[in-house]
Amino acid sequence: MKENAKAKSYAKIIWFGEHSVVYGKPAIALPLYNVDVHTSIKTNVTGQTINCRYFDGPISEMADNLKGVSVLIHELLTIFNATDLNFHLEIDSKIPSERGMGSSAATAVAIVRVFFNLFEAPLTRDRLLELAEVEEKITHGNPSGLDTATASSDTPVWFIRNEINEQIDFNLSKSSLVIADSGIKGKTGEAVSMVHDNLLDQPEFAKPLIEQLAQIAKDARHALQISDEQRLGRLMTQSQYNLSKLGVSTRKLDNFCRIAIQNGALGAKLTGSGLGGCMISIVENQVDAQRVATELLKAGATQTWIQSFTNYEFSIGDNNGNLVK
Repeated sequence: MKENAKAKSYAKIIWFGEHSVVYGKPAIALPLYNVDVHTSIKTNVTGQTINCRYFDGPISEMADNLKGVSVLIHELLTIFNATDLNFHLEIDSKIPSERGMGSSAATAVAIVRVFFNLFEAPLTRDRLLELAEVEEKITHGNPSGLDTATASSDTPVWFIRNEINEQIDFNLSKSSLVIADSGIKGKTGEAVSMVHDNLLDQPEFAKPLIEQLAQIAKDARHALQISDEQRLGRLMTQSQYNLSKLGVSTRKLDNFCRIAIQNGALGAKLTGSGLGGCMISIVENQVDAQRVATELLKAGATQTWIQSFTNYEFSIGDNNGNLVK
């Protein structure tokens, strides 16, 4: 065992397949390298303490809103027969909460990784996801697994709930995504319920929109394989149209999409459940990315991020299933 250890994980955005993924359809999600969680742990201390943006003090005194974190840490200490270990855990997250960016999942992934690093134990991706779900089930009740799958990945993830969770090989050499935070908390439960009610009350209206979102995800995977940024942009805009028709967009998100496209984006859409949260757009180069980000900030975005695809590297993992670059 080491005296100190560090680890990290990433925010996630859903690129394609919002809401249709709830009904067993495919989704493509993307880790954001520029929006991450860093964890560090040291053992030359007394007691078991944690410092994060929601709490600073003994783990035993954390409130119920952090119960998932507390249970996960206890599970990890039990695995390593170290429930009496003295340690101090630091969690530094750049991920805004309740914006559909997988804040809790990324935190869970980074916590699992830092404890395995501390005990110098091998960690397969399957084991990582299994343990991260300990926290997610407490925090979210019945998570799809998409957030943890993406937070632990280095590349986009092709995901079908309870069926497929695989990384996508792709090569977009010059384009970038611009992400804009509307400053409004997403309303996942309300949005999912709204779509569900639409499917029950107006199936002839809502079902084709869900089916189209699923087909868009499939088409987007092919566009990624052949590096067709123009088609990806059109598919994003088509996705936004469907999501807006389903009622999960907002005037602000619609406006962000228009502004992005007016300033050179190839396409734009909301990401996540909607009714708040973030918008994403794809641009051809860094000059366009900076212009789009600037105009979105002028229009009221509270934060923007630019994720270049040049940094992405596909990884199939080592012989133990550990992800490597």
